[in-house]
Formats: sequence, structure tokens, C-alpha cells
Amino acid sequence: ARRARVALLARGERGLEAAAADVERGGGTALAIPTDVADFDQVDAAAERAEKELGPIDVWVNVAFTSVFAPFGEIGPDEFRRVTEVSYLGYVHGTMAALNRMKPRDHGTVVQVGSALAYRGIPLQSAYCGAKHAIQGFNESLRCELLHEGSHVRTTMVQLPAVNTPQFSWVLSRLPHHAQPVPPIYQPEVAARAVLHAADHPRRREYWVGGSTAGTLVANAVAPGLLDRYLAKTGFGSQQTGAPRPAGQPANLWAPADRETDFGAHGEFDAKATPRSFQLWASRHHGFLAAGGGALAATALALWRRARS
Repeated sequence: ARRARVALLARGERGLEAAAADVERGGGTALAIPTDVADFDQVDAAAERAEKELGPIDVWVNVAFTSVFAPFGEIGPDEFRRVTEVSYLGYVHGTMAALNRMKPRDHGTVVQVGSALAYRGIPLQSAYCGAKHAIQGFNESLRCELLHEGSHVRTTMVQLPAVNTPQFSWVLSRLPHHAQPVPPIYQPEVAARAVLHAADHPRRREYWVGGSTAGTLVANAVAPGLLDRYLAKTGFGSQQTGAPRPAGQPANLWAPADRETDFGAHGEFDAKATPRSFQLWASRHHGFLAAGGGALAATALALWRRARS
């Protein structure tokens, strides 16, 4: 509906082609650029091509992902490094390429797609949690620098809950059973709406999506030690289904799983996933809720005083 011009960067050619077709069907213009975000030169070249063919970049969204589902002791150093290069440095490279073009114009927005795991690590995802924590710290530093400079370039972060994407069917896993997102699970459209809202309203430093995200962040701030013990008991089983891990499951760590086949936006958990998030609505309308809460409190106080008089 917005007729946006969208450049798409990823390694898998079939996945890119399908995503580009989705953009075109929605009335936009798509440019698919095969890119490994772990390589800054590729990212910078993609940004250059995007500006040449589509015009100045207004919004840059970082959402690169790869991981290893396994206890820390079962992850090799090369595997840990690769997760870091994609899931953390991919964000750094994208942000560098974007700011190199936005800052001279003093205009633009960078949206970092984060996770509740940026604040709270969980078992079996040490490499990914480390990357998300790194993104959080990196983005906070960058935001302070942009504010200090008086720049009109904005950066914001969207902290997501568990989302029903195909990643659980192609992640490198050494778990005995099929990997799954930690319930409650949300549909990809919830995440997409949150990212779009953040791009439109980047003055907020971050958005929390899903009640589980808010609950996790609050619990970790109040009782992190208790949460350690809770996750030690529940964090292993909650990330696996009852089905055995499929033999020959593809892994996207070193090569794209969607090079020849598009997996779509939805994973295998449509039956368990919810398409809405009240907490996202609350995050988007926090001013309205605060005003409403203040009005209710004022009314209650007035009634209490009247009852006493």
C-alpha cells in the first residue's frame, strides 16, 4: 500500500526471489541483492547499489540471523565465531553502511531487530544470546553518540518474543528433539508490524513486543538469580518438541538453506502461534495508556476525598 522501494539482502537466492515477489504483490518495488552480511564489503556494495537503483536509503533494518542450538560445550570455536560474525557483526556492518550514507544527509533511521534474549540469556543458545547482548550494547553506545552530535539520524531497537519462522527447521542443532521457539509463540506478522511502527516512530529507544518479552525483562531485572534456576529446569525442554530431530535437517550456518527452496515466512508452528500482541499495542500507545491511567487515578482520588468529606 505504501509503494515502498525495498532492497533485500540475504544469501539464499530462492528465499530472496520469493520475498521480492511478496513486496511486488504488495505494490512495492523490490531489489534482491545476494549478500553475506558477515562481509562488510558485500554489505557496502549492496547499499551502494540500492541507492543507485532505488534512491536514498531512508530506513535500514538489521535482522540477520544464524545460530547453533546446543550446550556451550558442544559448539566449536569456528561455529561460535560464525554466529557472532553474522548475528552481531552483520548488524554492525549494516549500520556502518547505512550511516555512511545517512549522516552526510542528516536523515534516516536504523532499526535493530532484537530479542528478549538481548537482556536475558537462556540455555542452549549461548552464541545467539551473546550476539543479541552485543547488539544491545552497541546500539546504546551508537544512540548516545548520535544524540551528542545532535544528529537527526535515528536508531531504535525492537525486542521480539519467540516468533514462528522457518529458522527452527534449518538451524544447526545438536538437540535430541526438534527445536522450537519458547512458548508463547507469535506469528511473523506481529514482528513485521512492530518493525514498521518502529521505523515510523524512531524517537523511542526501543519497543517490547509480546507479553512474554515484557515479563522476561522485568523478571530478569527483579530476580535474575531465581530466573537462572527456573531456566535451568525449564529451558531445555521448552525449546524442543516431542518429535526427534529430523535426520538430514539443513543448517544455514555456513551456507543458505534457501538457496534452492523458499521456506516462506511461517515456520511449522502455525497451530500454536498467535497473530496478535496486546503488549505491542500497549507499547505503541504508551502515552494514551499513561494518560488514561492518570485520569483513572485522579478520578479515584477525587471519589476518595469526596467519600471522606
